[in-house]
Amino acid sequence: MKKREKLEIIRKWYPNAITTIDSVNTLIDFVENELDLEPQKVMLADSLCSDDVNSIQYPARTQEFLGPFKMGGLDGFPFTGLTGMAAFASHVPDDGAVFIYYGPHIGITKNGTIGEIHRLGQSKNSGCCGAAKGALAKLSSNQIVEGNISEIDYQMNTLEQILFHNKERVLDAEAPLFEATEVIYEAIDKRINELVEKTNYNCKYVILAGAILINSDSDMGSFTEIRRFDVINLETKTRKNFDSNFSFS
Repeated sequence: MKKREKLEIIRKWYPNAITTIDSVNTLIDFVENELDLEPQKVMLADSLCSDDVNSIQYPARTQEFLGPFKMGGLDGFPFTGLTGMAAFASHVPDDGAVFIYYGPHIGITKNGTIGEIHRLGQSKNSGCCGAAKGALAKLSSNQIVEGNISEIDYQMNTLEQILFHNKERVLDAEAPLFEATEVIYEAIDKRINELVEKTNYNCKYVILAGAILINSDSDMGSFTEIRRFDVINLETKTRKNFDSNFSFS
């Protein structure tokens, strides 16, 4: 299947999606041409779901960066918190940048089914993101209790609470799993920005790339719809948006 055919499937749900490989290539070009930095001067952290498919579909060219430092747990929420962000910030080269790629993920099969992918070696499709689907199922059946976060299932309970506080929005949506993913993205974006604001960085730039990561069948690869691409200049204390760099049109 040609790339344009794959994108046609994905863009029925995410009209601004590009391949994750293209997003990484665009990022590296930006770092080199706009920030005048070599990738080896950039420390990468990601806040993505711990699902193994995200490691399988992680673009190889990210190895040109330092890292990655792993911030995310179930569906990409940055569960390493302020301590994780501070640890990551202390690893960056003084004359370099930190790059944080974050967001939830969702599956779309080559047949266009949302919330599923066909994984390598399996005979049937499986859920993606399974945690988001599980939280949505509990929300739909009124099994989530407000404020209930247990030590033994802390991450899942946190996702449940995020959806619980947006119950009507999610359940009234035409595609509840799509909407749940939007809600989780917003929660991740808010938390990442809170962590950045409370962290000291001894470098030139902080680059924030918020996105929906779209997994697909094993022979399709993954795709990215960028929702935020901001560069914070730590010397001038200014912040600028460069979302247009990731536009396919």
